Amino acid sequence: MAHPQIAAFARLAKGGATPNRLVAGQDTKLSRTMHDIRYDAANDEFLVTNPFAQAILIFAGGADGNQPPARIIQGPSTRIGDPDRLDVDPAHDEIIIPNETAILVFSRKASGNAAPLRVIEGPDTMLRRATSAAVDPVHNLIIVGLNQGGRRGTPGALLIFNRTDNGNVKPRAVIRGPKSGITRINQIALYPEKGWIVATQPGEGADMEPEGAFIGVWSINDNGDVPPRWKINANAKSAMKKPRGVVLDPKNKEMIVADMRLNSIITYYFPEIF
Repeated sequence: MAHPQIAAFARLAKGGATPNRLVAGQDTKLSRTMHDIRYDAANDEFLVTNPFAQAILIFAGGADGNQPPARIIQGPSTRIGDPDRLDVDPAHDEIIIPNETAILVFSRKASGNAAPLRVIEGPDTMLRRATSAAVDPVHNLIIVGLNQGGRRGTPGALLIFNRTDNGNVKPRAVIRGPKSGITRINQIALYPEKGWIVATQPGEGADMEPEGAFIGVWSINDNGDVPPRWKINANAKSAMKKPRGVVLDPKNKEMIVADMRLNSIITYYFPEIF
């Protein structure tokens, strides 16, 4: 079994490249399951979820070896639960954490048993199995992915909220339906400059090479049963089998995808969205 670790590679690394740095060891407080890492370039920090410890770990950007987190958000007042994913908003100094039936918003500088600044929660929010979220600081939006897929489950969706929403508020838009192709959303990346929502659709959770897996791109102005503006299907041509994570590199016009089945990172040149 592999030890919990975070590996940092050169951008142009390929094949069995050796990482430039490894964050690993007991002092890091990393656990076996880490489903999201977000880098905050403005403050040179990266944030990691630790669902087993019900915590968010914040490291210095240059962390290496057995280095402890700079801050840890953890405790009953946080209401974090088992955090799967998160996002950071340096423009407004906030951290956004989905928690199944709620969206928790913290101060970026929060530490310890800190209470959220705002909570989107209640029957009107449509939040159910909300496991991914991303913030658009340009248009003041929070995009939430519902992971409700399954052969007997309710199809997933993308919910769009105002960034400053609080309490039992309705989403301003909902992307859901057969044309959307969404059964469950796993991770979201945004390109606020053009209002794009990029989401992984990994297909059935129980299938190792599921049918219907893809990366889809929607607009923040979409609403209803809307197909993706762009779509990269998981097939032999794309080399994807089960995409779980996605991040954008606007400087190099690239989209970077983590594939669960391949246990690999795939980089695509995708200038159309930038």
